[in-house]
Amino acid sequence: MAGGGFAVADAPSGDYGGGITFSVVVTCLMAASGGLIFGYDIGISGGVTAMGSFLEEFFPGVLRRMAAARRDQYCVYDSHVLTAFTSSLYLAGLVASLAAGRVTRAVGRQAVMLAGGVFFFVGAAVNAAAVNIAMLIVGRMLLGFGIGFTNQAAPVYLAETAPAKWRGAFTTGFQLFLGIGNLAANLTNYGAARIPRWGWRLSLGLAAVPASVILVGALLIPDTPSSLIVRGRVEQARAALRRVRGPKADVDAELEDVARAVEVARSNEQGAFRRILGREYRPHLVMAVTVPLFQQLTGVIVIAFFSPVLFQTAGFGSNAALMGAVILGAVNLGSALVSVATVDRYGRRPLFLAGGLVMIMCQVAVAWIMGSQIGRDGGSTMARKYSVAVLALTCVFSASFGWSWGPLTWVIPSEIFPVEVRSAGQGISVAVNLGATFVLTQTFLSMLCSFKYATFIYYAAWVAVMTAFVVAFLPETKGVPLEAMGAVWARHWYWGRFVKVQQPAKNTDALIN
Repeated sequence: MAGGGFAVADAPSGDYGGGITFSVVVTCLMAASGGLIFGYDIGISGGVTAMGSFLEEFFPGVLRRMAAARRDQYCVYDSHVLTAFTSSLYLAGLVASLAAGRVTRAVGRQAVMLAGGVFFFVGAAVNAAAVNIAMLIVGRMLLGFGIGFTNQAAPVYLAETAPAKWRGAFTTGFQLFLGIGNLAANLTNYGAARIPRWGWRLSLGLAAVPASVILVGALLIPDTPSSLIVRGRVEQARAALRRVRGPKADVDAELEDVARAVEVARSNEQGAFRRILGREYRPHLVMAVTVPLFQQLTGVIVIAFFSPVLFQTAGFGSNAALMGAVILGAVNLGSALVSVATVDRYGRRPLFLAGGLVMIMCQVAVAWIMGSQIGRDGGSTMARKYSVAVLALTCVFSASFGWSWGPLTWVIPSEIFPVEVRSAGQGISVAVNLGATFVLTQTFLSMLCSFKYATFIYYAAWVAVMTAFVVAFLPETKGVPLEAMGAVWARHWYWGRFVKVQQPAKNTDALIN
């Protein structure tokens, strides 16, 4: 079995006879519901910033630019204060995700998800009642704390709870719920935009609904066996494992393997964040940074946030742009279902590669259409058929992201880290994800104003880079038990030089008896 950056000769290779039980499905659905709050926020932010009543209340300068007789279509929404409203959440989430790594080791993943739901609920209330920009940003930061805690805990919870054979599908459930939250937010925006004066308050306040779902879900599920053993609660771990694996599973054998991983972790009490910087953890650290960073550099997050703004730039009216965002949300949800059905059948790498190739083609096509129709100065109006083409290409782009980099960015980091650095590694991964989101959401509208249609060429180039990275450096992890993951790195042509071979600890009886 694997311990840290080690591959062990007699690593477990099966899933201990356990199948898909009703209990594991319900438990994983409850944990995956943590994706709702992230998805709702992604969908709600762009729609609210396109509502006239919201802009009139907090950002009247944007409305004045929109009313100008002649304007650069690319630059209408270029406002640093407006983007600060969106991006402040992710700066707070970055801090929270790093802190969550230490908190998780002390109180467990279930408690961290519960705390995330509480933060998000309070943030929703503050934003709905906001009377000035400062109050808006404070509310956004509270939402960020909630997302940072939940995004750190939920994907790893899913990976530690799901049977190895179906781990990809269950962990992809986080992205599925993210898609549900995103679609719900876009539908909310479409309806709330028709309510004068206070429709934006409804959109922001209804974030309390997905927060309530994760709160209830976290209260109803047990902690993961691995997290319980780390905190010395062996009998609770045995009961939790028996509950999700069913009567036919070899619970004692799996529990012993988990305990061995914990024992290897305890053999070196060096701090997890310091330890993951060591040579033997090089592949884990590289993936913790590059996978979430590359996800953001696809450009999908800014398209998701600012899709109503983007569609208005492409020539749609305000309500039509919000409906375009609803269509985009539905596509995202559908593609997440495709990923659930295929990730454990075809593996991670084929989905990455197929998604990357389609995304490149779509972004190049969008750049060509916007460049030829709106022009370099942004002064032209796009013909209707080209606006529809941009919407269609954006939907195909989002679909390809939804079966590849979207869900797999949660799957890969949640399953590759050994137990002794798992919380720290996931914390780093989520922090990089949210930090990159902060930078991109803060700069996207300015980039669109400066780069014009070449913005999409910029993102297409990054997708080409990350697709090549997957080909060269990401091994296939389909169906590999978490405790055997070190052997995958040991066999890799490049990462094998960093991963050492170590015999497993034999004396684990004291841990599980």
